[in-house]
Parts: sequence; C-alpha cells; structure tokens
Amino acid sequence: MLAGPRTPVILLPVGAVEAHGPHGPLATDTIIAATHCERTAAALAADDDPRALILPPLPFGVTRYAGDFPGTIGVAEETLRGLLLDLGHSLADSGFGHLVVVNHHFEPAHVKVLRDAVASLAADGMSAALLDLTRRRNAERLTEEFRRGSCHAGRYETSLILAERPDLVATDRARTLPELPVDMPGAMAAGRTDFKAMGMDRAYCGAPAEATAAEGEATYAVLVEMLAELVRGMVRGEP
Repeated sequence: MLAGPRTPVILLPVGAVEAHGPHGPLATDTIIAATHCERTAAALAADDDPRALILPPLPFGVTRYAGDFPGTIGVAEETLRGLLLDLGHSLADSGFGHLVVVNHHFEPAHVKVLRDAVASLAADGMSAALLDLTRRRNAERLTEEFRRGSCHAGRYETSLILAERPDLVATDRARTLPELPVDMPGAMAAGRTDFKAMGMDRAYCGAPAEATAAEGEATYAVLVEMLAELVRGMVRGEP
C-alpha cells in the first residue's frame, strides 16, 4: 500500500451508537461517515495523487445527550482520545503519514476530543486533519436544516440513510412524525445537557417526514466534494 507513485491518505470514519428517533438506526452517524469515506475514495480513484484508503469505522463516540434512550452506548472522552492517538501513532509507525478523521457525530464534547486529538497528532509530526462539519465554512455548504442545527434524525440525516441504506429506515413511521424545530446549538449553549430537556422526547428533531433519497444523494455529492478537497490539499501540503 505504501509502494507506488500515489500518496496514501488514510480516512477514518467516526460515528456513534445512539438513538435516532423511532425511525432511524442506532448506527446512523457511523453509516453516514463510512458511506462518505467510501464515496470519496471512489471519486479520488482516477486522481494521479492521492490514493485514499479507509480504516474500519470507529462506531463509538462521546454521547450523553441521548443517554436516556435505550440503545445509546457511549465512551468517555479520555477513552476516545486515547484510541485516536494510538491509531494515529500506529499508522505513523507503519509509514502512513496522512490521516483524515471524517466525523458525523456532532455532540460538542465528542467534537472537542476529535479536534484535540488531531492537533496532538499534528504536533507529533503527523499530517492529520479533521473534516469538521460544525465549522461555519463547511456547514454553509450543507442543507438548511443542518445549518439551523435542528437535524438530529431529521430530514438531513434521514435523507442520507435513505440514499445508502433505506432498508434500515422505518419509513412508514418516519412519515407520521411531525416536524420538531429545535435549536440544538442554542439549547446546548443554554446549559441543556440531554435531548429530553431540549424537548426531543422521541430522540429526533427537524423534519424526518420530508426526507428523501434524492436529497441524500445531493448531500453526499457535496460531502464528497468537501472531503476530496481536503485530501487533495493535504498531499499538496496546504494548511
């Protein structure tokens, strides 16, 4: 894998195991992250450089907001951080110098761990980056529901799952769910620390009834473009 003219870049899909409404799979975030990486690797296959390689998805993250709902399984910050650092150092020891963490679980404590771990790997000399969709410049390229922050198991995420794994969506149930606008970033900033305190009694917000596979495909196209830009820039040595 290290031989040849193309520069290998490792993609690490990161998600979580947590409730996604009465209609979505517990592995929603992980499925989206893995699909994002797979489609990006396919898009980069014709490039002269780089060569994208995908690690098995990391399915567990820091997840407490959905802790009141059955099926939610989280890990502590120090556990996630240690695992990411160990993976990065092991890759570097094996000769892989470029790593991109591709995350689709947006709980603030989880995202902070990813940012800190990537920064530590970079400080240790590895070319490491996080595709951070919560940054404004990235979020602005995604759907209106995502930008509002009212998208947990809503139209945004449900559309992405319908585009890749429609068999895992309880579509009949999703179509009966009323739209539930919730300003999740605002609620978090106000100190609410769980979904129920935010009014998300069924572990969803947004408009899952409006989700379509077509919207999911369109969103994947944007996500692939974003990740491909990052990977290409990384091998060119761009910040």
